[in-house]
Amino acid sequence: MMEEDEATASPALSVRAGGIKVTEASRDGELLTFIIVSQKLSGTGEYHVDRTYGDFEWLQQHLSSLEDVPGIQGVIFPPLPAKAQQNASAKLVKQLGLLATGEDWKPYCKALETHLRHVAAHPTLRKAKHLESFLTSPEPPGRHKVKKGIFNRLGQAVEGIRKEAPNKDVDRFFRTERDHNFTLTGLSKAAAERFLEVVLTEQKIAMACGHLAASLQLCVEAGEEPGQPTFSRMCVKMSEVIESMKRNVQKVAENDVITLGLGLDLESRYQEAEKEMLFRRTCKLVELETASRNAERAKPVKKTAMDQIKKAAEKDFDQISVVAKQEIVRFQRGRVAVLQQALVQWCELQILTAKDSAEMWNQQLQAISGTAWH
Repeated sequence: MMEEDEATASPALSVRAGGIKVTEASRDGELLTFIIVSQKLSGTGEYHVDRTYGDFEWLQQHLSSLEDVPGIQGVIFPPLPAKAQQNASAKLVKQLGLLATGEDWKPYCKALETHLRHVAAHPTLRKAKHLESFLTSPEPPGRHKVKKGIFNRLGQAVEGIRKEAPNKDVDRFFRTERDHNFTLTGLSKAAAERFLEVVLTEQKIAMACGHLAASLQLCVEAGEEPGQPTFSRMCVKMSEVIESMKRNVQKVAENDVITLGLGLDLESRYQEAEKEMLFRRTCKLVELETASRNAERAKPVKKTAMDQIKKAAEKDFDQISVVAKQEIVRFQRGRVAVLQQALVQWCELQILTAKDSAEMWNQQLQAISGTAWH
């Protein structure tokens, strides 16, 4: 989850993980295209490519299909945000969460940028040839059918796992981590949902301020009736104040989304990614237990074949467990840094916004005080 030190990371990529940026998004009908700029590792230039969300899915599928990499099922794959929708319905807003709250694509571009940076910084995934072509090739990725990866096969294993007795994990480390993940998955999702409610409320307040400011302008009328000029001036000034309030609340909501909002959203998605990894390991554990029972019960004519299947399953399980432990340690270290950074950025931007607002209120107060009401 945290970007690796690029001096010690594998040099498989020709770009810097920290130099990857998703600069903008453009829509052509139903097609949304993202511009990706990657700084060359040599520092002498940049790659500029345009990719659709389908291209991001193509990359994710290829990364989950690296079956020639020992222990690949123990990897916590950087989670890809859900597909963006403009003018999302209430149901889609709940699915996309904080990524569906902005009027532009800035938060979504930032989420995709973070995803690519984490993939490019991962000690195993960064070596995938498909990642290099995704970031550097001017041509879009191939649209040929990708071999089914890890995620596609998870559903096939679910029923088998449910039929198994709920045995405890053979490793205390993973038993403890599964308990922690179960708790944190629920808490992180709840935190992101509550923060989403805060942002949506702020947006509603900003909209209401806009309506009120416009309504006050409608009260301005030219006339010679006693008090009419004074009343009109009051309406104009109050409209300006309310409009300033609207801009302030909009800025606060924008700060919420782009900092702590994205941090909480990423934390929630990563907890789900770890949950998927732990589930894959559980599937392999059940497969090993089944192979062990079959080997014990095998007749002499099938004993050798069953023992070989058992040894292969045991080897796979051990490799996955080794990689999974490394991934969990790396993940726990990185998630703290990411949340800390999100909190710091959130506080910094809110302080700056508060200072700007205080200056704005002072100017409004002076303007009102200097107005001749009579």
